[in-house]
Amino acid sequence: MDIVPMLIQLASGAVGGNLAGKLLPKSSLGTVGNSIAGILGGGLGGQLLGMLGMGGDAGASMDVSSIIQNLAGGGVGGGALMAIIGVVKGMMKK
Repeated sequence: MDIVPMLIQLASGAVGGNLAGKLLPKSSLGTVGNSIAGILGGGLGGQLLGMLGMGGDAGASMDVSSIIQNLAGGGVGGGALMAIIGVVKGMMKK
């Protein structure tokens, strides 16, 4: 795997995690927590989409469509994982 698609997924995951934290303030983990959960979710989400054939494949050239797919996969994965962790954390407090 190329490093560039992975970096795109991780960066967009961090942005997605922080965006989800702003949209879901009750589930927010703070800026650092949102970023860490987003980075993990971005890497996992991007890899999962790549395995399913829906993400930008690192073996191919880095064209605009694969960059957009990596951005979207990482951002959605990062936001989703941050939201899941935030909800679980909120449930554990009760």
